[in-house]
Amino acid sequence: MGKGELTLEVDGSFAVSDERGSVSSVLLRPPAAHALLVLGHGAGTNARHPFMEQLAEALAGNGVATFRFNYPYSESGRGGMDGERVRLATVQAAVAAAKASAAKLPTFAGGHSMSGRMATLAVARGMLGNLDGIVAYAFPLHQPGRPDTARAGHLKDVDVPVLLLSGDRDRMARLDLLRGVAVDAPATVSLHVLEGADHGFKVLKRSGRTPQDVLVGAARVTTDWMAEQANR
Repeated sequence: MGKGELTLEVDGSFAVSDERGSVSSVLLRPPAAHALLVLGHGAGTNARHPFMEQLAEALAGNGVATFRFNYPYSESGRGGMDGERVRLATVQAAVAAAKASAAKLPTFAGGHSMSGRMATLAVARGMLGNLDGIVAYAFPLHQPGRPDTARAGHLKDVDVPVLLLSGDRDRMARLDLLRGVAVDAPATVSLHVLEGADHGFKVLKRSGRTPQDVLVGAARVTTDWMAEQANR
């Protein structure tokens, strides 16, 4: 989707803490937006990565505003990740900044891979309130080739609806384990399987589809699910 002339894109920043300073953000708000998703990136990318740009545009095409953001480590461009405490504080600050930027819209948090997990952790630890739900694209359930469910143990403490969108070729989320996590969680956890997609939502050439096709489909599923939560 191209950004129509009435679609608002605003570059900004917000403070994480006195120690870590500020990080960049991008608000993409389409005309007549009906929901807002605070959208964090995966461990090895940033808010301006093509995957994030394309996902935000696909969501905007369905009337969902997005607030993308960096973490201190991705803002600086240095290798490695910030510690969990800093990443959780960044998610908390991003949600507050997003709400101030797009007041009155139903608000969801989440993101790709690591950021989807950080959003669920932040809710489980009582750091985020007044959310309508969490959207996790390619939730990183386990290390590649080392299947287990320990990373999802905190979902028992998440008290808002969660949407997991995962590819059936994702080596970081074996589907039988992910399905079990969704069934066992006390909160409402919905799982949507993206056929043929890997952890980065890439598909095999012989499928006749492109990563963009996967993102468009994921955006459509996200939009429909958000509408269901907002109307509860």
